[in-house]
Amino acid sequence: MPRHDLSFETMAVHGGREDLAALGVHALPIDLSSTYPLNDLARGGEALELMAMGGQDKTNPVYSRLYNPTVGRFEEALAQLEGADESVAFASGMAAMTACLLAAKQRGSHVVAVRPLYGGSDHLIASGMLGLDVTWAQPDNIHEALRSDTALVIAETPANPTLALLDIKSVVAQARGVPVLVDSTFATPVLQNPLKLGATLVLHSATKFIGGHGDVLAGVVATNVEWATELRKVRVITGSVLHPLAAYLLHRGLPTLSLRIRAAQEGAKVLAQKLKDHPGVKAVHYPGLEGGDPCGLIGTQMRGPGSLIAFEVENFDFASTLMGSVKLMTPAVSLGSVDTLIQHPAALTHRVVDAEAKVHSGIGAGLLRLSVGLENPEDLWADLEQALVKAMAKAGAHA
Repeated sequence: MPRHDLSFETMAVHGGREDLAALGVHALPIDLSSTYPLNDLARGGEALELMAMGGQDKTNPVYSRLYNPTVGRFEEALAQLEGADESVAFASGMAAMTACLLAAKQRGSHVVAVRPLYGGSDHLIASGMLGLDVTWAQPDNIHEALRSDTALVIAETPANPTLALLDIKSVVAQARGVPVLVDSTFATPVLQNPLKLGATLVLHSATKFIGGHGDVLAGVVATNVEWATELRKVRVITGSVLHPLAAYLLHRGLPTLSLRIRAAQEGAKVLAQKLKDHPGVKAVHYPGLEGGDPCGLIGTQMRGPGSLIAFEVENFDFASTLMGSVKLMTPAVSLGSVDTLIQHPAALTHRVVDAEAKVHSGIGAGLLRLSVGLENPEDLWADLEQALVKAMAKAGAHA
C-alpha cells in the first residue's frame, strides 16, 4: 500500500523496514561496520564523491561516515512520519541544530529567532560561533526582523521550557519565503507536523520522546531533498554522524511512540489540573488548561497538549527544596522518557541564556519543568504533593 494511505500508527510500525523481507529477516538488523569492501575501485570513488557532496549511494556505502544502512532505515521511517521527502540524523540534537545553521550560512549571514528556545540552541545562536548574526524577534514581528541576507527563521513550539505555542502558519507567512526551521521536539510527529503547515525544516532532539527511554543521544531533521542534501554534506564534513546502535534503538522505539505520547499526555492533564489547584503553586503553564492555548492551536495545529508541564513556585529555595524532596520522580535534565523527570530551567537547561532574555521569556527562579512519564498519575501526584508540602513547610519556617 502507498505510505500516504496508511495511518500514523501503521507507518510507525512498518516505516523504514521495506528491505527486511529481501534480507530474509524480521527484526531490524544492526550494521556496525565502519568501512565496506570495494569490489570496484572506480565505482567506489564515484560513490564517495557523490556522498561527500550530500548524495546517497545505498549500494556502495564505502565508509560509515558517508552512509550506514541502519541509520538510513531510521531516517526513512522518520521522514514518513513527518510527511517529509527525507530526513537526516545526527549524533545529538545540538549537532542537528548546528548542521542546520551551517547549511543556512551558505544562503546568508543572518538568522531570525524567536525566544524561548532550548537553552543550548539559544546559546549556540547567540554566541556568534558559527559566524551568523541573529535578530531575536517576537512572534508577531518576525517580518520586521528580516534582512536581505536572512537565511533562516528559527522557532520552537511548544517552547522550551514555558510551553508557549507559536502559530506555525503565521511564522511562515511572516518569513516571506525565508526558510523556517521549527524545533518540534516537545510535540513529536504524533502531535504536530510543521512541514504540512509550511515550515521547511522540522528538528527533533531524538534523545527525548523519539528515543523515549533515556538511553540514546540523537538529533534528526526532516525536510525536502535540497536541504537534506546540504545537511548530509555538513554531516560528512563535520563527522556529526549518528551511531548505528543509536539508530537501531530509535527505530525500534517508533512503533510505540504514539502509545507513549498519548499515555503520558493523559497523565499530564491530571497533574496540570492538580497543580493549578494547589496553594503552593503560583502558576501552571500547560496548553491543555483553560487559557493555556490563547491562539486555539490545540485541535488545529496540534493534536493534543503533550506531556510537558511548566509551573511556578515562590522562589529558587522553594523550587530547590521541592526538587530535593521528590522520591518517585527523578530530578534531572532532559525529557520524554518513560519515567517522570523534573528540573529547574533557569539553573540548568537555560543557565547559559542571557539573564535579561531569561526574564523576558518568563524563565524565572521559581519555574520548574515537569516531563510526565508513564507512571500512574495518582502515584506521581502523591509524590509531587508531599514534596510541595515539605517545600511549603520549610518556606513557612523561614518566613
